Amino acid sequence: MSAAAAGDGPWLDDAAGRLVRPYTVSNGRTRPTATLDLLTQVMAGATIPLGYLGPEHVQALDLCRAPVSVAEVAAHLKLPAAVTKVLLSDLVDCGALTARPPVFHNPTDRSLLEAVLDGLRRQL
Repeated sequence: MSAAAAGDGPWLDDAAGRLVRPYTVSNGRTRPTATLDLLTQVMAGATIPLGYLGPEHVQALDLCRAPVSVAEVAAHLKLPAAVTKVLLSDLVDCGALTARPPVFHNPTDRSLLEAVLDGLRRQL
């Protein structure tokens, strides 16, 4: 069995996987206080959070030095998206992260469709 130090990453067991269950990471909470989509871009702000941050909060904050999507943070943390949203929501609430909703393009925008078609033609 290999277990990492608390600050070095999630505790893992080679056979069982993560030893700390996701509901423990989010303190049993299932709903984030901030509205976060899987495509929402989050980025660390200048504010340093006050109070206790769990190891997953610290890891998430470190991943957000550059803009990154909620889905990418969840993948890097190896946590379910719902748990990741709760963690990121905590960081947004204390001002350590900023969140920007995803920008959607009009799927019938002719210039966008032509750019996609041109890119596909170059690949062939």
